[in-house]
Amino acid sequence: MLAYFVKGYNDNNMLTPNYILILFIVSVLALAWSLFTLFSYHRSKSNAQFVGFIDLGFVGAFIAGVYYLRFIKDFDCVNIAPGSSASVSLGIFGNASLNTLNVNVNKTCGMLKASFAFGIMNAIFFFFTAVLALMHGDKAEKEKVHVRRESRRSHSHRRSHSGSHRSHRSSHSHSRSYV
Repeated sequence: MLAYFVKGYNDNNMLTPNYILILFIVSVLALAWSLFTLFSYHRSKSNAQFVGFIDLGFVGAFIAGVYYLRFIKDFDCVNIAPGSSASVSLGIFGNASLNTLNVNVNKTCGMLKASFAFGIMNAIFFFFTAVLALMHGDKAEKEKVHVRRESRRSHSHRRSHSGSHRSHRSSHSHSRSYV
């Protein structure tokens, strides 16, 4: 929707207003970041804190974009006026009189209001994904610590037993393999 405005201003050789441009740039960058993190999810445990930090940056950027577009919340983009009346015959039950409504929607205002709402929603969604990424990273760190402790225990266990068995080694290995 915001690209519609940017194109319109460019076609008329005018500068795009900041309230449109900021939200447009943030939205395009957020889309690229979302696609990048979606396709690199398999590496996300190792860089989850970085992903969470960048997502929080997008939360702030969307809040700034919505702040610049905040004036649109006070506008009424739809004008509803009574129209002509029509009479409908209901057969043996009589007639019914219906009043029609004339609805006029200001396209520019409606699109800016929708962009304002989408900016708010994107700020909420990026905050949610930032929290999830940070939780995902904490889980990965706990798993690394657990694996390191288990690895140290198994190495120290092997060392304590291997000293007494060194002289008695046979030609086959005593190590276990799991399939």
